[in-house]
Amino acid sequence: MNTSETFRDAFGRIRELVHKICDGLDADALAFRPDADANSIGWLVWHLTRVQDDHVAEIAGREQAWAAWADRFGMEPDPQNTGYGHTTDEVASFRADAGVLAEYHDAVHEQTVTYLHTITPEELDRIIDFGWDPPVSVGVRLVSVIGDDLQHAGQAAYVKGLLERR
Repeated sequence: MNTSETFRDAFGRIRELVHKICDGLDADALAFRPDADANSIGWLVWHLTRVQDDHVAEIAGREQAWAAWADRFGMEPDPQNTGYGHTTDEVASFRADAGVLAEYHDAVHEQTVTYLHTITPEELDRIIDFGWDPPVSVGVRLVSVIGDDLQHAGQAAYVKGLLERR
């Protein structure tokens, strides 16, 4: 297995989790929050997808998929809106259809995989953020996105489990 295949496998696992989480949930279930300040299942899936869309698009030098999907979520196509810093009221107001969430994730996943087919060792070493010490490379950013996405997918799966046991 080469590096590109390893990254494609990791992002493929995220996609599988997203589909498993969305499966069988309606908009009310996706909006479930264990308490008034918790993130909902749908918001978590949307957020992890937005982070992947934003970060991989930047690395790949392409437009985010979000512009074509924002209206399906009743949101503005603001490329800066990944959910980071959302208030509890913004999380509470998030509503989505499971099919749309999964389709948006699939579109982002396809763009991610297309980019991953092009990576080389030199690309993984390319510095993309000099604001850190040490500076952040493409490889480090991809690992960061995978870690963040897996954490949020795990959170969404946990909240779905809480909902199913109610």
